[in-house]
Amino acid sequence: MATAKLPKPEMTFEEAVEVLSRQERFMATVSAMNALLIRKGVYSAAEFESVFTQWAANEMARSAPDRKGRPNR
Repeated sequence: MATAKLPKPEMTFEEAVEVLSRQERFMATVSAMNALLIRKGVYSAAEFESVFTQWAANEMARSAPDRKGRPNR
């Protein structure tokens, strides 16, 4: 399988870690991992979307206080 040439980032990894919040670093990690897994053919974008929407549907079926990642208000 050919590897696609990625564009040169505007900043270094260390700079990115320094400027992003904890939540943004987590989101960047998830985004990067999913992009790599799709590019490598581990799963397709359609498979990802299916699992993602199933997780969302399961969470929405819970009461608000029981949902994962939901701040207690």
